Amino acid sequence: MSAFSAIGADSETDDEAFTPGIEPQPTWCPGCGDFGVLNALKKAMPEVGRNPDEVALFTGIGCSGKLNSYFESYGFHTIHGRSLPVARAAKLANPGVEVIAAGGDGDGYGIGGNHFIHTARENHDMTYIVFNNEIFGLTKGQTSPTSPKGHKSKTQPSGSAKDPLRPLSLSLSAGASYIARTAAVNPNQAAEILAEAIQHDGFAHVDFLTQCPTWNKDAKQYVPYTDIQESDEFGHDINDRAEAAQAMYDAESKLHEGEILTGRFYVDDERPSYGQEKRQLGEMPEQPLAERYFDEDAEWDRSYDLLEKHK
Repeated sequence: MSAFSAIGADSETDDEAFTPGIEPQPTWCPGCGDFGVLNALKKAMPEVGRNPDEVALFTGIGCSGKLNSYFESYGFHTIHGRSLPVARAAKLANPGVEVIAAGGDGDGYGIGGNHFIHTARENHDMTYIVFNNEIFGLTKGQTSPTSPKGHKSKTQPSGSAKDPLRPLSLSLSAGASYIARTAAVNPNQAAEILAEAIQHDGFAHVDFLTQCPTWNKDAKQYVPYTDIQESDEFGHDINDRAEAAQAMYDAESKLHEGEILTGRFYVDDERPSYGQEKRQLGEMPEQPLAERYFDEDAEWDRSYDLLEKHK
């Protein structure tokens, strides 16, 4: 039994199943890297073995917020920087649903930076795709947390005086158990990484480099790129935290020197997710809350009784 009859059933699907019948044509600017995220996500889903009824996609505000309009699944368009707390609640209420959250670098690393840190720290079982174009796009070209030092914009006409945030390093120090970087110009790698991230049990963070030809012409298209898993020069043990930290620092430093390093940077398959830990402690019911709506014999707990033990 599950909250949705589709969950847990054997089914086959293809990427076209994730193209909605209503508003199927994206309206991003020509050449936008966001098309690459959408196509990679659609391509990844058959590898994951999920169908649209088994997926919930949560987005924030920005160009990336349109993603769940162009992707057939359950969806929730949240407010700026708040896709992660809403996604966390959905996963805790119904662990059988495959939860994906998405946002831009301003949405995820700026306005929602606090949620990013603590979702990683608690290792919630979900995938977080950050459209990193190093600019605020929807609001038309303001400096973002990942804009390089010296980058000129409407808000920094003389050039940014700040060093950019290092998202991979931040994710590792916060506690994410799967960390990768890919780019819109590398569709095959992007689809493979998204499939791995979705199948990972724990918080999977994918920093997705997406060129913005309209408002950030300095970033070009993030080419040429190097896949660190296919390079003898940059290979490291992705299960070794110290080696991963150094690889991330190198990748973040080289990004603004014109060398784009992509691939899997860190994977920890041993750490339990937040939901698993809470159930082991007896602080979450074994039967998901969402399933109780479909179980006539389910006994509902009064919130007063649940809070009593914390007094």
